[in-house]
Amino acid sequence: MSIYAIYFSPTGGTEKIVTFIAEQFGEYHSIDLCEKTSDLTNDFSEEDLCIIGVPSFGGRVPAIALERIKALSGNNATAILITVYGNRAYEDTLIELEDTLIEKNFTCQAAIAAIAEHSIMHQFATGRPDQNDLTELASFAQKIKEKTNNTVKTDFPPVHVPGNRPYRKYGTIPLIPGASHTCGSCGLCAAKCPSGAIPSDNPKQTDKDKCISCMRCISVCPTHSRKLNPLMLAAASQKLKKACSGRKENELFL
Repeated sequence: MSIYAIYFSPTGGTEKIVTFIAEQFGEYHSIDLCEKTSDLTNDFSEEDLCIIGVPSFGGRVPAIALERIKALSGNNATAILITVYGNRAYEDTLIELEDTLIEKNFTCQAAIAAIAEHSIMHQFATGRPDQNDLTELASFAQKIKEKTNNTVKTDFPPVHVPGNRPYRKYGTIPLIPGASHTCGSCGLCAAKCPSGAIPSDNPKQTDKDKCISCMRCISVCPTHSRKLNPLMLAAASQKLKKACSGRKENELFL
């Protein structure tokens, strides 16, 4: 059996949770869906375990992540589904992810909706996942192991996750990072942008039609030169303050 941690994680929150779960099962291989050069042609086998995680963008799976997941071939591999969100809501993300993985012939065994620090407004869910979260997630991984050991795979019912069909309308927070005067045009943001929104020959620019507001360029910039408009960020923060305040807990499905 091979274990795979598969994630779309522009700012690292989803990666942290997916790889933490993978560690509970042993040594694992990583597949980063943000990388445009990732080899997604490998087929999995029925004996494999795939921990597949995405952030929730406006209550949906990010479209570009969905496109890359659809390039996978499950071949009845076992899947643990994970969505990570910044303390607002994940709405139809898990059910969309499950529908897609079933279509790609994965056996969806368990699911997690986990909290991580908001990727844009860091005052929401600051420091999450914290130690309480990790303890809870490690305990849940043990329950998944027990289910695996005590149940014949063909008897697995699909994990039931919340959500609606048809899915909610897809949309993201329309905040587009820009380059400040300190930008040295190193090109790292262009190389790492999952949607190709930053031209490699002019990394101070951003294609607003391609940008998915994932904030990867901000997170990887070595000089902290990629930024959001502070007034627009403040307005968006105020708009989400009520929905994102207070501690929300992880939701676990087995």
